[in-house]
Amino acid sequence: MSRTFLVIAEHRDGKLRQISGEALQAAKIIGEQGDRYVYAVLGHGVSVASKKLAAYDVERVMTADHPELAHYHADRYADVVRSIADRCGADVILMGHTAMGRDLAPRLAARLGWGLVSDVTEVAKEGTELRFTRPIYAGKAFEQKEILSERFIVTVRVNNITAALPVEADALIEPISYTPDQALRMTVQEVVRKVSSKVELTEARIVVSGGRGVRSREGFRVLEELADALGGAVGASRGACDAGYCDYALQIGQTGKVVTPELYIACGISGAIQHLAGMSQSRVIVAINTDPEAPIFQVADYGIVGDLFEVVPLLTQAIRERRSSAAVD
Repeated sequence: MSRTFLVIAEHRDGKLRQISGEALQAAKIIGEQGDRYVYAVLGHGVSVASKKLAAYDVERVMTADHPELAHYHADRYADVVRSIADRCGADVILMGHTAMGRDLAPRLAARLGWGLVSDVTEVAKEGTELRFTRPIYAGKAFEQKEILSERFIVTVRVNNITAALPVEADALIEPISYTPDQALRMTVQEVVRKVSSKVELTEARIVVSGGRGVRSREGFRVLEELADALGGAVGASRGACDAGYCDYALQIGQTGKVVTPELYIACGISGAIQHLAGMSQSRVIVAINTDPEAPIFQVADYGIVGDLFEVVPLLTQAIRERRSSAAVD
């Protein structure tokens, strides 16, 4: 019997976030021949995003476009997604383990009475057996889960599953009407975004992160230059945020954002367990610290014992020279 997979896409300013493709790929791994795949996109002014989604290998794109959906609202989004799930006959719902997904998924699971497996980094299928891998104990270990419920929700961690790519399809775009509930317990008046770079931190392939060793807000400019040369994003430890060196929007760790880039460069970060919880699954970790006994070196693939204010500018210069030389060739 075929199933229907509903994938909740995320977008910002008309641009799709890469987790939208990663969640679809996870659905394809779970699914079988004959299953149906449906995208859902919520927001206001979603026509550009919906047209981009229609180019993927899905049956249709269901859109909920309304001014009251311009910003994520827990109750409104849960109501809309539940309505879309009922309308398309969804058996499985997938979304990113993002700020929105972490809040929306358990709320939906409770309302629908479905199973939930969150923060999935890998989906493996052997015959009829389906296993989900997710980190536990602040990333120190992994567990594999099998879900017994016939209907369930999955949240996928960013940068862990290769994203599905557009196939130049022309899926049906189906608008869904939405009438705001006036009896809501809260409303979103304004959303203030503080962007650290051109690249979204949780989606960045390269992250240059600073800790207390950066010593000041001005010290982060050195890291920003390296991140810019690499085409990456800037992050920070909680210690750097608490000290006022940067905004909390950059915080990586147990109480901040979780990142899994291909390259993580830790500058002046000691490596407390709370910080490791947010970046220990990075593909390659480079640590720069003056203390050779710093815990960060225990998880680093490459370590540089030295002053970051001497090492980082040299790295930036070398990268710029290499790229300049490559452009000439």
